[in-house]
Amino acid sequence: MRRLPTALAVTAAAALALAGCGTTEPAADNSSSPSARSITLTDATGAKVKLDGPAKKVVGTEWDVVEDLVSLGVHPVGVADVKGYTAWDTSAPLTNSPKDIGTRGEPSTDTVAALAPDLIVATTDLKPAVVEQLKKIAPVLEMQSADASDQIGRMKKNLGLIAEATGTTAKAEELKKGFDAKIAEGRKALADAGLAGRRVAFGDGYVVSNQVSVRPYTSGSLIGTVNEKLGLRNAWTVKGDEKYGLATTDVEGLTGLGDVQFAYIGNKADGSDPFTVGLAENPVWKGLPFVKKDNVHRLPDGIWMFGGPRAMEAYVDALVGALTK
Repeated sequence: MRRLPTALAVTAAAALALAGCGTTEPAADNSSSPSARSITLTDATGAKVKLDGPAKKVVGTEWDVVEDLVSLGVHPVGVADVKGYTAWDTSAPLTNSPKDIGTRGEPSTDTVAALAPDLIVATTDLKPAVVEQLKKIAPVLEMQSADASDQIGRMKKNLGLIAEATGTTAKAEELKKGFDAKIAEGRKALADAGLAGRRVAFGDGYVVSNQVSVRPYTSGSLIGTVNEKLGLRNAWTVKGDEKYGLATTDVEGLTGLGDVQFAYIGNKADGSDPFTVGLAENPVWKGLPFVKKDNVHRLPDGIWMFGGPRAMEAYVDALVGALTK
């Protein structure tokens, strides 16, 4: 399942500030020659996490950290909701066969314990009681789940922290540079096409009791931040939550967008399409300027909207491709 609006836009607590990157000994990349020296890291909660050396058997309880692990060349031994990850985050596909440890919100501690991991990587969205149970199994490194004030900075810090824990810091720097280059490439392509400053609204939707609920990705969302880095303007005027930068509206709420480019990602897991299918006969939807002008873009499935650099690079390619075709 996707993250629900009630969990993020209504009840989410303010994001914890991510502490500075931890320290390692030695500081050099250990991916090719693991060091016997210990590693001490400070995670998003301020907790000190000590490892005997670069972690090799790692469990990921959230899809963005799993994406980071795979992108860094670390094959997780345990992943929360493997089927969901496979459907929603195709930017960094699993190349091994990790054990499914249960849902992202309630991982099975028995399953995790049976894997005997060196490290468990979680996020601050996981309930503290669950984290405490996991700490009895192995060191737990908590990532800041989101931060509407600096989503890209938070994304890069999380990647860097996981890299320090796994001895893959050189690969992390490569991924960060690749992301920055992709942004620059996309920004230039849009500018060359005369699209700099174009107003864009990205959203997703849910059908509940035959009614479509829309979730705007405001400037504080990761997607919204990436859009602005590309030189686009966010068309949403509603206020997002302090963690994920998400809001909630309905079809009538789309009438205030005006003449924009509207983009969304469908649900690969079940093939549903709440907009062009769910609203196909809705008179409000059909009367929207961007619908009349055919400026509605369903981007490829499998781009995780809350992912890491790889997912965001895929998003940039998809959005730029849709707007410049």
